This record gives sequence, C-alpha cells and structure tokens, in this order.
Amino acid sequence: MKLTLVILALVACVTAFSVPTQKVKIADKNFLEKQKFLFEIVHRVDEPLMFEEWIKMGQKLITDKAQYETFDFYMEKFWESYKLGALLPKGEFFGALVKTHHKQAYGLFNFFYYAKDWETFVRNVAWARIHVNEGMFVYALTLAVIHKPEFEGLILPQIYEIFPQYFFNSKFVYAAEKFDYEVFSKLTMYEKEYKDILYKDYSEFTGNFYFYTKDWKTWQWYKMMGLDQEWYVEDKYFLRENFAQFVNDPKYVDVVKGLKKFYMPVDYTRDIDFFNDETKMTYFTEDLGWNAYWYYLNMDYAFFLNGKQFGLDKDRRGEYWIYSVQQILARYYQERLANGFGEIPDFFWYKQIEYGYDPQLIYYNGIGYSYRKNYYDFYTYGKFEMYNQIQNFFSRVYKVLETGFYKTADGQVFDLHKPEAIKIVGNYLQGNADTFDKYFFNYYYLLAHMYFADVDYTDMEVFPNIFLNFETMLRDPFFYTFYKKFTDVFYTFKYYLKPYTQKDLFYEGITIKDVSVSKLVTYYDIVDFDVTNLLNDKMTFVDGQYIWDKALLARQARLNHKPFNFEFTIESDKVQKGVVRVFLGPKFDEYGRVIPLDYNRKNFVQIDSFVYPFIAGTNTIKRSSKEFSWTAEDRITYTELYKYVMLASEGKYDFPLDISEPHNAFPDRLVLPKGWEQGMPMQFYFFVSPFAETYEQFSNFDYTYSSGVGSGTRFVDTKPFGYPFDRQIDESDFFVPNGFFKDVKVYYVDTFAKYFEKKYAQFGTFDYSIEY
Repeated sequence: MKLTLVILALVACVTAFSVPTQKVKIADKNFLEKQKFLFEIVHRVDEPLMFEEWIKMGQKLITDKAQYETFDFYMEKFWESYKLGALLPKGEFFGALVKTHHKQAYGLFNFFYYAKDWETFVRNVAWARIHVNEGMFVYALTLAVIHKPEFEGLILPQIYEIFPQYFFNSKFVYAAEKFDYEVFSKLTMYEKEYKDILYKDYSEFTGNFYFYTKDWKTWQWYKMMGLDQEWYVEDKYFLRENFAQFVNDPKYVDVVKGLKKFYMPVDYTRDIDFFNDETKMTYFTEDLGWNAYWYYLNMDYAFFLNGKQFGLDKDRRGEYWIYSVQQILARYYQERLANGFGEIPDFFWYKQIEYGYDPQLIYYNGIGYSYRKNYYDFYTYGKFEMYNQIQNFFSRVYKVLETGFYKTADGQVFDLHKPEAIKIVGNYLQGNADTFDKYFFNYYYLLAHMYFADVDYTDMEVFPNIFLNFETMLRDPFFYTFYKKFTDVFYTFKYYLKPYTQKDLFYEGITIKDVSVSKLVTYYDIVDFDVTNLLNDKMTFVDGQYIWDKALLARQARLNHKPFNFEFTIESDKVQKGVVRVFLGPKFDEYGRVIPLDYNRKNFVQIDSFVYPFIAGTNTIKRSSKEFSWTAEDRITYTELYKYVMLASEGKYDFPLDISEPHNAFPDRLVLPKGWEQGMPMQFYFFVSPFAETYEQFSNFDYTYSSGVGSGTRFVDTKPFGYPFDRQIDESDFFVPNGFFKDVKVYYVDTFAKYFEKKYAQFGTFDYSIEY
C-alpha cells in the first residue's frame, strides 16, 4: 500500500463533466445530534440497549394519530400485533421476504416514516430498539433514513458493520463474540504439532523456502506471513486503499487517539470447505461490497413503496431494477469467464440444481443458515401450491408479451409492444407497488424467495436462509441461475421491439477517431472491515458519554484494480453537447470462440457515462476510472465516523456531510473482472449520443451527500438503460461513426507471489510493506 496510489487517485480526481463543482456543507449542532443518535441506536444492535438517554426516550410507542402525517392500516395492525404479543420475537430470524415478517416491518417503517417531528421519530425508534426484533428494526430504520426527505445527509453504518453475521463465516463470528480484551494476549503462532510452520530442521534441503503442512491453501495470504486466524493488535491504522489521506491528517490522529484496534485474518467460505467448483468464485460472490450493493438497491427501490408517493417513478424504478439485475448477471458472467467457467446455468423447474451452497453463516441467535446440497431438486421438496403460483406467473407473463397487450381486472388495456412499456414490465418483474395488476402480480416475487427457502405463507418463526434477505442472497450461485429467468422475460420484451436502425444510432457530425486505454491491472489487496458490533464486552460510560475505545477488524483480501484512464479523440463539426457511454464486455467465450455481437450485448456492463460539451474540430478528452460517478472508493468505518461525530460535537472538527461515500454506490474495485496473468481478452465499446434533456444530472439535489433517490435526475439522460445494447442488434446498421470498439486485455498480478519465492523476513507479523 504505497502512498503513490493515493497521490495518483488525488491527481485523477478532477471534476467530471457530469458532476458540477459544489461546496461541501458542514454539519451544524442539530445535525450532529441526530447523527449521534443514529450511530448509537444501532450499536451492538443484537444486545440490550445500554444508552440511558435513549432508554428513557423509548418507554412507549407514540400512538397518537395527531403525531403522524398518516396513520394507516399497517400501523394499526402492527400496534395490535404488539399488544397481542404476536410480533416476531426478539432473537428470531428476520426475513425481509417472509410474508408475515414483511407486513410487520411495513407497519414499523410507517411509524418511523410518517412521524411529524424528530422527537416522535426518536421515541419510536428507541422504543423499537428495545421491544422489536433486531433484524426487523434495522430493516425499517434503514428504509426510513433513506427515504424520509428531512433526513437527507444522515447516514447509518454500512449493513455489514451493523450485522457482520450476514457477511462473515461462523468461525470468525464466534471468535469475535468471544473476544475479551481483559484476557487478551498475543498467542505464539504456528506451533509445530498443529500449525503450518517453517521447518528449520530441514533448512539444508528447503533453503529459504517454506515447507507447509497439507492444510495450507495458496490463497491464504496470512499463512504466508506466518499468521493464523487469531486476534492481533493493530498499532498502525485501518487498512484500506485510501488510508494515506487519513493518517496524514492531524484531525484523524486526534480521532483515533487512544483507540485499541484488533484484527483477525478472515477468508471466504473457500477457506473452510471447497463445496464444489463454484466455491472458487466465493472471493467475488461473497464480497461485502457486492452484496451490500444489491441490498441498498432494494432499499432505495423497495418493492412495497409507492412510486408516486416516494418519487421512485421519477427514476423509472421498474426499468432501473430489471436493468440492474441484467448488469449484475453480466458482471457475474465476466467473472465466471475469468475463472474458466462458461454460461450461467439455466433454471428449469424439473431439473436438479447441480451446484449446492453452504453459506457457513450463523445468525446472531446462534442458529446456522440452511444449506443446499449438490444436485438438489426443488420440485421434489418444495411446496406445490406456491410452486404453481410462481410457475403461473412466468407462464402468464410470456403469454402477455406474446399477445402484446394486457387487460387488467378493472378494464385498463396496456400495449406491451411499445418501448415505453419497459416501465410496466420492470414493475411486474420486481412485483412492486406500481404493478399495473395488483390482483395477480404484486406478491409473486416475495413468494418465489419463500418457495426456495422452504417457507410457508403463514410461517412466523423460520430457519435462517440466505434467499430471504437481500444482503445475503448474492452469495449463492443459484441466485444468478434463478434471476436469469427475470432477464429472459426482459429480453423477450425487447425481442418485440425493432432493432435500432442506423438512422436511430447515427449522431450527425460526431466521429470517434480513436480511444486509447491504459493498462488494465487487477490484484488482491488487504482491507480492514469494522466488525466492532460483534464485541460482547462491558460498555463503559463516563458522565453519560460512551467511551468507544476498542475496534474489532476483519482483515480480508479482496479483488481490486489499479486506476486506468481513457483518452478519447473525437471530431465534431460544430459546438454541441453529447453523452459519452462506456461499456466493457467479453470478447470470447470459455472455449475461445468469438461471441456474436447480438448475443454478446447481454454481457456488456456500462461502467461510465457523462455529458461533454464538444467544440468544433478535434476534441481530446481524458477520463479516469476515479471519475466514474456511480462507483465508490473504500468507505470510512463505523468506528471512525462515530469518533468524528463526537469530535465535531465538542467543536474540535468541521464534520463534512460528504464524509462517507453514497450508501448505494457500486464498489469501484469490482469494475473489472479478475483477468488472467497472461491477459484476459475483453473489449470496450464507446458510444456518443446527442444530449437533448431539459434537466442537468444532479441538478435538484446536493450530490455531495445525497444519492438522489426519487429525484428524477440521478441518471445522465432519459435514454433506455443500457442503450444502445438494450435491443437486438442488426450488425449492418449498428456500426456508426459515433461508436467505437476497442480490444483490451485485463492482467492479473499476484500480490502474494513474492512469498513463494523466498522467506518473509518478518515471519509471524503482518507485512505493511506489501506493494500492490
């Protein structure tokens, strides 16, 4: 982790053409008090609330209807359930996609969302923290913080910091929960009879190389350094890509002063059990950022929220959701190719699922997540009534698309062979509140996940299953197989739209002459994730103020890439504005065969888009991967954020509202597939289209601290998502001067190769000099 990387990042962070310069706002005292409350209310959320101030505020739920903008049916049912003792008990597994859990969570969310003032909100949240199921509480609170307009700028810790149990294996979670600082001592590593060690007795044969016992695996970086999965004192800094910009800041030094940090090396499920070939990809499918991205997408556009009321229809919520599913599958397919795998397997109701999955997760109540064995048959073991409903949904959707129109129960007729009908198709694929026929399409999505998790309609207490919560389902290879059915419907809809003609695609006066791309390099770096919420030790208060003096960290190797750059050479015959789009896709399939363009369009991921004011003549545009507006770098941790808030509350720090990356941003480090050491062939596609919008991107919200959900200006323009790859391609029309393909290779560099070559001099300690 050289400072060079950070300097390069800072140099590259010039203002993107799609993002205007805007002064960052500083939090006032009122904001800091609210932020402090949100951080404290989710601290060690699976344990009893220990903050006296909030305990006093949470004595009762406010049920006076005058204190709410609306007091609806779901709120009444929630309150009745509580009085009858029928709420999901604390400590039980909560599934956002369990029907009985969903209805109660909906009511709790409304108690938070419709509160007329901050005091009512605080009292309700504090009451729920004490009395309501922990998972349901965090789910409802997250939705309220994201969607309540007056909370713009307020943040919660990332979901993997609130509930690390959803993201790290049970072996690590047990170790974290048992950690006791009072008895902590650094253990001697690698005892000869138990651990992988350097056999000094054989040095005359092995020279300076290591000799390992049979349980060692090539990806276990910590064993190469002579470390084990034990707790170690971290006396330097939080490891992350952008660490240098913090450790050189005097204010940051004040923030972490006196903070005791402890880390444990942790890997993915491949470290414990190689369940099948798909386990090879757990570094990607179990990545925290990858799973959190899907979670927050479904928080932003929660299926049960009304589009008009919450502004989600302004963002084309249905189209954006199904497009995001398509992009996730395309990115996953690229990673499969990087590992020598081919197509995502198709899903058939009567066919066994070849690859099982054991998540190796444990819920905070101590119950392990259910697993699926290899060659599992859902049809044999599933609930047939639920199966028939889901099967009927897909059959009916295909029939409707083939017919071209749909007549609802109340007599409305929709033409589904028009481009704008994608909004309708996207809505009913998500099964959201804007679905045009709520009598049939509204709950199928929820039922599908219940079916695969073996949960019945009326079940309240259910076994933990990764398919029941958004933050865990991307771990399972079956997710991509089943969701491929969603994109099949999407492509079927697009099939009935005519391919774009050359006239549609041609941008008169614009010619892309060339685009140069810097070398694309991926590698593994080592990062600390804050899991302090797993601590079980005694909380210390001085004069009512919590003393946050310890941090537990999960130290993990994760995929990353070095910054890369584009240099466009574009000719324009006049002054005009255009939208530049950048796509990355594969070149060959797993057998080395060129993938036909019309089929391959499904495998391209859009990695950038921006508006550019072209001048007459030759335009040279330099663009860095650091300028992508939809991605985020490493986030500052929960522990650091809390200490920053406390420092600001004392008047010793100006707390900027953009201190943390947007909650819903895609992790920048996963933009590129892993690649190969010899270079994995890929291709970029660059496309310029006219900018003819009546709005500017980010024009009606403060992008420095708001994600703009429901604003209607989140996206660069109103073209279909994925344009021009969103329809079938007629190659005789597709190639136009304002489009440009570029062949590239993605090179993987083994960060840990040096440890195979010679003995690590500081064996038994972490290597802070490691270069990426």
